[in-house]
Amino acid sequence: MTDGGQALVLQVAVVSLFPDMVRDAAKYGVTGRAMDRGLVSLDCVNPRDFTGDVHNTVDDRPYGGGPGMVLKMEPVSAAIQAAQSAAAENGKDERPVVFLTPQGRMFDQQLASELAASAGMILVAGRYEGFDERLLETQADLEVSLGDFVLSGGEVAALAVMDAVVRLLPGVLGDDASAQQDSFSSGLLDYPHYTRSESIGSQGIPPVLLSGDHAAIERWRTKEALGRTWVRRPDLLKLRELSSVEQNLLQEFIAEYNARYK
Repeated sequence: MTDGGQALVLQVAVVSLFPDMVRDAAKYGVTGRAMDRGLVSLDCVNPRDFTGDVHNTVDDRPYGGGPGMVLKMEPVSAAIQAAQSAAAENGKDERPVVFLTPQGRMFDQQLASELAASAGMILVAGRYEGFDERLLETQADLEVSLGDFVLSGGEVAALAVMDAVVRLLPGVLGDDASAQQDSFSSGLLDYPHYTRSESIGSQGIPPVLLSGDHAAIERWRTKEALGRTWVRRPDLLKLRELSSVEQNLLQEFIAEYNARYK
């Protein structure tokens, strides 16, 4: 239990050749505060600690030739097992093993929610040309990709996944409704936000936000979220069944948009 009476919610382990890179970055922001409050734990495991040679070798040339080096199965597998054993010692269920790979399932808000509901996760960050395929076949519960681009290593991806998951945990944010209103949580992009000053140069803020009419404000926010999604991510609208009210609001936005820009 934490000092505030809240139990540890999530145990995260990251298997990485650069554990300090992960530890240092995780100290900040929402994730750092969650760890300080005892809601989240982070354990970093280095495969080099499970090698048997003087050089702590974790990679080798690929069979069949080709450029680059490939992470060996034995040290990475041993690091994953060590992370699982640490969780078992703390009375936690076995955690899903998530490999960060270019060919994995695209990470999105839905997957973040699924991982937030688990006992924890082991994130495996790759380097070089990737993993020995036998690691993925025998150890991976899930492969995850941030998108169609290549990173030099999986540490940045692991931190991104961790951040997205941690912010969904109860008690992590100052107001749990904040996570519920994030972009993608409803299948839409977020509506625009404004703060003081009321006027900056020639730019003001929408009058409805000053009206005090909460129903009108909510209507405006819904319309703007629908409209912003239509303009910037129309693919998301294809995945979401709109209510009749939402359909009307979207058509209203489209008419206003066309009048303004076309």
